[in-house]
Amino acid sequence: MKNLSFLNQLIFFINNVFALLYLASFSLPYVPPKSFPLLSIMSLMVPLLIFAHIGFILYWLLAGIKKQALLSSFCIVLAIVFSFFPYKFNDKTLISGSSFAVMNYNVRIFNKYKWINNDEIPRQISAFINEQDPDLLSFQEYYPAKDLSLNFPYKYEKLTGKRNSIGLGLFSKYRIVNQGSLDFEHSNNNAIFIDIIKNDDTIRVYNVHLESFGIKPDSVDLNLNETQSKKLISRLKSSFTKQQSQVEKFLEHKNHCSYKVIICGDFNNTYYSWAYHKLKGDLTDTFLAAGKGFGKTYSFNKYPLRIDFILADKKFKVNQHQNFNVKLSDHEPILARLSY
Repeated sequence: MKNLSFLNQLIFFINNVFALLYLASFSLPYVPPKSFPLLSIMSLMVPLLIFAHIGFILYWLLAGIKKQALLSSFCIVLAIVFSFFPYKFNDKTLISGSSFAVMNYNVRIFNKYKWINNDEIPRQISAFINEQDPDLLSFQEYYPAKDLSLNFPYKYEKLTGKRNSIGLGLFSKYRIVNQGSLDFEHSNNNAIFIDIIKNDDTIRVYNVHLESFGIKPDSVDLNLNETQSKKLISRLKSSFTKQQSQVEKFLEHKNHCSYKVIICGDFNNTYYSWAYHKLKGDLTDTFLAAGKGFGKTYSFNKYPLRIDFILADKKFKVNQHQNFNVKLSDHEPILARLSY
């Protein structure tokens, strides 16, 4: 440190702060939001912390000060060893005749309020889904649009609201023998399920939409004053604690199920969060098993977030995971192919 210029001493101090924040992020999956809601906000920032360390490494190497690069190098090694690195370099594709496809898509009520300058969104989403031909389909922010035309003989939908009924939908090519809704309290979000019969086996499919933060990218001003910052943090803390209650109710319901389980949904939270960690449990994240890239399903001011997931019982083999760069909603669809 003594041989560093004042500027480099300052940068190394900032480097240390980022390292401490990053190490603290490893506790995120294990700290319930109700216990420490402010810490939960960091789950949205972990990829930024990781890429900041890549930036620090490049800076120290270009400055010819290799010793100072060791701290951030250690952080990157931890990210790779503990699967915290947000980018996946290898994918997997193994299509077999016995596989079946599961798709998840937050469709933003099929552009009902014209966020996108396109009157053909329901038809285009229908065409896209029919082309991919999934066997199971999970919708969030769904309503039965007139121009929606899908090739599924069975469906279960749960809508709320008197004037503008929206909610969740599950579509299946397999016979549905049971269905239900968890009905989250004091929330517009929810979780539903269907039990389907495939090859004389019963499979439970959940559709989970956790509490939203209620923050749209185009409404965020980075130059917030103190009052606005406090309101934003308060809203985030409230959403995280609501998510905890919703996850706890969901797990209580799931724990009474003896069938193989598939969970689809928009978790409104990231891979690094307590909510994801609890929902995943001993299930397989299909993106981690067979996906590639960032797995982005939502962009917040061009910041890539993976907040939509397909989680499958360990008894299923994940043959493929695909992310689709389809600009028909504010979310992007994902599809996984599973087999026994």
